[in-house]
Amino acid sequence: MGGIRVLSLSADGVEEHALSEVEALLERPGALVWVDVPECSDEAIALLTDVLRCHPLAVRDCMQRNRVPRVRIYPHQQLLILHGPERGPSGHVHYLELDQIIGEKYVVTVHGPINPNLSLEVALRETDGVRRRLASGRLRPDSPYELSYAITSALIHRLEAFIEEITTDVWHLEQRVTGGHMGNPEEFLEELFQARHGLLAVRTMGALGAEVYGRIAALEARVPADDLPLVNDVVDQLTRIRGLADGEREYLQGVIEFYRARAETKMTVAAERLAVIAVVTLPITALSSVYGMNIIVNDHTKVPQLTVVLLVMAVMSALLLTWAKRRGWW
Repeated sequence: MGGIRVLSLSADGVEEHALSEVEALLERPGALVWVDVPECSDEAIALLTDVLRCHPLAVRDCMQRNRVPRVRIYPHQQLLILHGPERGPSGHVHYLELDQIIGEKYVVTVHGPINPNLSLEVALRETDGVRRRLASGRLRPDSPYELSYAITSALIHRLEAFIEEITTDVWHLEQRVTGGHMGNPEEFLEELFQARHGLLAVRTMGALGAEVYGRIAALEARVPADDLPLVNDVVDQLTRIRGLADGEREYLQGVIEFYRARAETKMTVAAERLAVIAVVTLPITALSSVYGMNIIVNDHTKVPQLTVVLLVMAVMSALLLTWAKRRGWW
C-alpha cells in the first residue's frame, strides 16, 4: 500500500502498471495516466524530473512541507497544493498536504510529508476512495481535469465531514451550557476554544483552496473549455465550505459568550455578597475589638454592659442590611 501506484484509465476500464511503464503509457493515443505517490522518494523525484519533465520548483514543492495552499502555472503543467484536516490530541488539527501535478495526459498526486504521528492510510484516504470508484466503474474521467476534480471533490467531502464532527461537539457543548453546567470553567472553556480552533482551521483550508482554484478559473485560456465548469464548481464547493465553517463558528461563539456571561455574572454576584458580608461585619468587628477585653474578663462578665454592646451590634447589623437591601446589593 505504501508504494507508488500507476493507473491507466480508458473507456475499457482501469489497469495498474509498473512505475517503469509510465513513459510508454504517455505515448499511447488518448492516454490518461494517474500516478499516486504516497511519499516523495528518490524514485518519485526521478519520475517527476526525468520522465514527466516537471519544473524544478514543482519538484521542490512536492518534496517539502508547504504550509499555504498555492497554484503554480508552468508551460505544460499546473501544480496545485491543497490541505485536508485530521484531528489530533488536545484540539490540534493536522494539515494533510495533497499536491497535484496536472499535465496534458496525466495527473500526479503527491502526499506529505506526513506527520510521524499519523498513519499513511489517513493521508491516502481521498485517493484510495477515488481509486475504488474507478475500479467499480462509477467514475470514468475523460481528461486530467476530470480526474483532478474527482480527487479534489473527495478532499472537499473530507472537509465537510470534519465540520460535521466539530458540529457534533458544538451541540454537546451547547447542551451542557443551556443545561446550567458550570463545572471547571478553565477545562470547559478549553473545550469550547478547541472546537472553535477546529472550525477556524477548516474554514482557512476552504478559503485558501477557493483562492487557489479561483486563480485557475481566471486563466481560462489554460483550461480546456469542457473542463472549465469543473474548476468553477470546485471554487463554489470550497467557498461553501468556508461559509459552513463560518456559520458554525458564529454559533459556537454565541455559546462561548453565553457561558462566559453566566460565569462572570456568577462571580459578580458572589463578589457583591462578599462585599455585603464585609460591610456588615466590619463595624461589628471593630466595636468588639475595642470592648472585648473590657467587658469579658477572666473573673466575671459585666452583663449590663455586654447586653448594651450586643444590642448596639444587632442594631448596626440591621441598619447595614437594610441599607444594602435598598441599594440592591442582595
